[in-house]
Amino acid sequence: MSLKWTADILGWTGAACLLIAYGLLSMRKLESNSMSYQVLNLFGAGFLMINSLYYGAYPLVSVNGIWLGIGMLSLLYGKK
Repeated sequence: MSLKWTADILGWTGAACLLIAYGLLSMRKLESNSMSYQVLNLFGAGFLMINSLYYGAYPLVSVNGIWLGIGMLSLLYGKK
């Protein structure tokens, strides 16, 4: 399996995670402080950050890195 193929699969999986999280939140199937929502965001941001890094899209690497950090802080310090 090539590195490009892996980066593409991670990118699409990350995009799907973020869209699923947003869709479920919007339909009130998840709450923003739920573990499921935060984990979907963590994987989504992390996978998209790897994809963006591979393609040299550094502004998106930064955005997704911050998104990942927010998710981690929410899991660590957010309302349980």
